[in-house]
Amino acid sequence: MTKLELVEKMATAAGITKVAAGKTLSALMSGISNSLKKGQRVSLVGFGTFSVQRRKARKGRNPRTGKEMTIPACRVPKFSAGKALKKLVR
Repeated sequence: MTKLELVEKMATAAGITKVAAGKTLSALMSGISNSLKKGQRVSLVGFGTFSVQRRKARKGRNPRTGKEMTIPACRVPKFSAGKALKKLVR
């Protein structure tokens, strides 16, 4: 499903315009992104939790040359599905 398809479903389900649904989705994504940027967790009960995880520096290989290199430590986003979402998908 693309963002446009999601906006269409939101608009239909909520009985609002696609423009309003698009703004709502953008605001949600922006809020989650800004919280993760600050290192905060975002919990949506029944859906899941977005968080930031630290990844240690590690050894890797350049796929083009095969030369060994060090991949630096970084922060990566993580999503853990909630109990209700897991149950729904099963």
